[in-house]
Amino acid sequence: MNTILIVDDEPNYLIVISELLKEEGFETITAANGQKALEIVKHTDLDLIITDMKMPGMDGFALLRETKAISNNLPVIMITAFGEVEKAVHAMQSGAFTYLTKPFNNDELVASIKKAIEHYALAKENSRLRNEMQSRFRFSNIIGKNKTMQQIYTLIGKVAPTPATVLISGESGTGKELVAKALHYNSPREKGPFISLNCAAMPEALLESELFGHEKGAFTGAISLRKGKFEAADNGTIFLDEIGDMPVLLQAKLLRVLQEKSFERVGGNKTIKSDVRILAATNKDLKEEVEDNRFREDLYYRLNVVHIHLPPLRERADDIPMLTSHFVKKYAKQFGHPNLSMAPESLRFLSTLPWEGNVRELENTIERATILCNGDTICPEDLQPDMPGQNRPSMELDFDLEQFIPGNARLPDIMNLVEEKMVKRALKQTDFIQTKAANQLGITKSLLQYKMRKFGITKKG
Repeated sequence: MNTILIVDDEPNYLIVISELLKEEGFETITAANGQKALEIVKHTDLDLIITDMKMPGMDGFALLRETKAISNNLPVIMITAFGEVEKAVHAMQSGAFTYLTKPFNNDELVASIKKAIEHYALAKENSRLRNEMQSRFRFSNIIGKNKTMQQIYTLIGKVAPTPATVLISGESGTGKELVAKALHYNSPREKGPFISLNCAAMPEALLESELFGHEKGAFTGAISLRKGKFEAADNGTIFLDEIGDMPVLLQAKLLRVLQEKSFERVGGNKTIKSDVRILAATNKDLKEEVEDNRFREDLYYRLNVVHIHLPPLRERADDIPMLTSHFVKKYAKQFGHPNLSMAPESLRFLSTLPWEGNVRELENTIERATILCNGDTICPEDLQPDMPGQNRPSMELDFDLEQFIPGNARLPDIMNLVEEKMVKRALKQTDFIQTKAANQLGITKSLLQYKMRKFGITKKG
């Protein structure tokens, strides 16, 4: 719904124009002078301003000038008295969209409004496209030759052109938002907005306002009307990250949006329609969340029309060389190291790490190594700057470790042997309670489960 600010020091004009525009389906806000109007401009999402040219205090010219300093593309229609056409032309030269002389024809006013709003929407779209041109998220941004990843590429290709809701699952750092953007930018909605929101990053009241917007006075601090993410994402896609952390009360409102494509702003009673495709992501097992009554079962099935699960990096270790090469090229260019390369022993070292932070952790490691590298080759010591010295965990051993290691032993074999024995010992000491065992080992539960599968460890074994 388009929001129009009407500014005039004559109350009757404010009432007449406001009622006319409401009948035409617009949302209106009124201000009796330029100063009040300017405060509204600063704090409210507007699509158009209609202002009288001649007002006491801050006149229409001054309001136009201040508005353009805040939002250059926001259109302003000037209303002027007969005989002041020359001033109106000057206003257009200063950035006004057009002008109308009193008394004006209602049809003429509505036609000018629609043209101004259409022009503004086009200007916003062009600006959005310019900002996103260099960060298009196509399939090429999702790196991997692993068989599972190839199946995911195929699934994205099938689902992207459809309006289907998609649930993307996977551990933190596996690239869930990259998949969401690939779905959006390979869909008929690619020219529409892509709006992302982390549901775990804010308290319930603020999250509700972010999603659905709020009316002026809806709560303490709501000094103006604010449109939410669902309005901003109209004709585009909204990506709800960490959906498993959404409070149950908001889950009910989200379910309604999925079912009816409508909602109300916080503190409002006006139903707003929004054509939005919903993509959701989680690092939790939503089936478990449903069983524990922390997530609505009906919402789960609404979101899980298509499910894309991203494997952790440790389960697609064959992609590490390709990912590493991609990140080395990226940060070599960013930090001005055109001849940067990765030493073979560095790549072998990377392949031995557990990567609990997944692809994001690998990228951060390469970025850090690019900064710390002294020459044109990334060495193993560049990849583990936190290991030596005072940051290394201290462990006092009162025996010579070397005497227990055969001279022809290979590092991966010794590491696997130690890992297996430590995992078995921790599980035995905690009566096979995986959460306690993982805490004792200083790793995540998911990594413990991976190592149990790796070594074939079961409760019976």
